[in-house]
Amino acid sequence: MPTHTDHPDSSGAPAATPDQPTPDQPSRRRFLQTAAAAATVGAAPHLRAQTQTPVAPPAPMRQAVPPRPVTLTVNGRTYTLQLEARVTLLDALREYAGLMGTKKGCDRGQCGACTVLADGRRINSCLTLAVMHEGEQITTVEGLATNGVLSPMQRAFIEHDAFQCGYCTPGQLCSATALLDEFRNGTASTVSADVRNRPPQLSDAEIRERMSGNICRCGAYANIVAAVRAVHDGGGQTGNAATGPLQGQLQGQVQGPLQDNPQRNA
Repeated sequence: MPTHTDHPDSSGAPAATPDQPTPDQPSRRRFLQTAAAAATVGAAPHLRAQTQTPVAPPAPMRQAVPPRPVTLTVNGRTYTLQLEARVTLLDALREYAGLMGTKKGCDRGQCGACTVLADGRRINSCLTLAVMHEGEQITTVEGLATNGVLSPMQRAFIEHDAFQCGYCTPGQLCSATALLDEFRNGTASTVSADVRNRPPQLSDAEIRERMSGNICRCGAYANIVAAVRAVHDGGGQTGNAATGPLQGQLQGQVQGPLQDNPQRNA
């Protein structure tokens, strides 16, 4: 039976079958792969340009605001300080006026260690700017005593042992002093039965609520309440007013640890 055989062409190469393309005729699959790769490479720059976030221009440099003179009246004395507008009252008192009695605790208005009086109203000096208090009468713990004589509240704190480490005591004293004035002026609190009228008496609950903005980490709250009550019941006077050598001794106890101790001035 005759068989079919492939005969080489004139060049000597075997003849190509229908399923095997010649090198000069690429397959359809190879053509599609090449076309898809070319399309992807060509579209990549356009896709990146559409998704790339534009770079913001650099912020212009702002000129620093130079310090300006700020006049503060603290404890009856006038201080003219060169301050930037951003300086807090607390930093102005401590770092510029040199009054280290007012303490920096949390620096967030939560502990009350920085409490001072502005026109008799107690404020957290770490939350207010010094330039906002020009023309006001600022009272710090250094100004509570008069002519070297401790105030009734200072004496009551000593007599009732109302402090331990003493770090929070400057704020406690200023806050307690303003508390009695607020009560005499008819200011109610959140525990008052009728907030429209002054409470008939300054109860321990009233004192605790009105002093709640001052934190004592040593836990001398009971003695602080007792000291405030003693001054209130005595009409602004404690039972044993210290004078002479005893006054000097007590003043050294209440002011020395609070003002002159370098460890507590930090």
